[in-house]
Amino acid sequence: MRFLVAGGTGFIGRRLIAALQADGHEVVAFARDPDRAAKTLPGSRIVAWNGKVGLPPEAAFAGVDVVVNLIGESLAVRWTDKRKLALRDSRVLPTRALVERMEGLRRRPRVFISMSGAGIYGDRGSEVLTEASSLGTTEGFLVSLAGEWEAAARGAERLGVRVVLLRAGPVLGRGGGILSQIAFPFRFGLGARLGKGEQFFPWVHLDDLVGIIVWAATHGDIEGPVNAVAPEPVTNAEFTAGVAKAQGRGVHLAAPAFALRLAMGEMADEVLLAGQKVSPARILRSGFQFRYPLLAEALREALARSPKQSGGAGGVPPIAGATGGGGAGVGAGDMGDMGDMRTKPN
Repeated sequence: MRFLVAGGTGFIGRRLIAALQADGHEVVAFARDPDRAAKTLPGSRIVAWNGKVGLPPEAAFAGVDVVVNLIGESLAVRWTDKRKLALRDSRVLPTRALVERMEGLRRRPRVFISMSGAGIYGDRGSEVLTEASSLGTTEGFLVSLAGEWEAAARGAERLGVRVVLLRAGPVLGRGGGILSQIAFPFRFGLGARLGKGEQFFPWVHLDDLVGIIVWAATHGDIEGPVNAVAPEPVTNAEFTAGVAKAQGRGVHLAAPAFALRLAMGEMADEVLLAGQKVSPARILRSGFQFRYPLLAEALREALARSPKQSGGAGGVPPIAGATGGGGAGVGAGDMGDMGDMRTKPN
């Protein structure tokens, strides 16, 4: 199959493209800086497009079966009005442009997979959230942002393209994601839970997110929202303790809610102190098997010192999800009940 990836030079995109190539797929990738991207993504065809100006080049879509949209600026900043606009524009505008370009194609891709986030459900306490659950209220910025992002992607449905919306949690893996931002203080015993730590924290390992993307691309019965999170629900306090334990440390500190609000403003209430107990119900029912269903296993791999990884050509692990795939799997019948916009998608 031929994949077109927007946002391919980022944390998720690099691993996705390496895994696709190792599995024998062709890859075309959009990049702001093609020369730099060519060094980062060897073996891919690089096409210049910054995602903000004009439509993507029509030639990039030639023979493409699947478009994967990972573009979006990080949410891990204080949200001023200017920053909110930038966060919105970095997601909604490129997504609309991709759909508009597909509309004019004589031969359209069969599948459009676009990132979203578990934050679309809002702050829901201990309620188990599946893809059938209602969305959060539109009062919060995060919920409205994710809703507009998904609506832009759904524009491809009227073109006869199968659309998959990945409601991902924070991504755990080497070389980026949330752990690259928080691991250092934990090594010195300075990790802290956020507020009371009771808020649920949806998460997913990078290899499993890549596996979900490929699984969704190759399974025609999967469409609409997909909760791209691990099956084990954990609270912020449990996640914090897990990170500390994986590095041989304990947790003795807490960041008070008032201090987080002073430092990060609105973002603290909607991201750091809010929680969603999200279930990957749809992907489990389809037969997908998680390589890292449990937090302890995911952290052990993601925080390992050695860069070497087992399996796959060139050190790239086999794509998660296949029956008999690597490590402990959780099949559709193994867990009954379990983005997020908190992740930096590209």
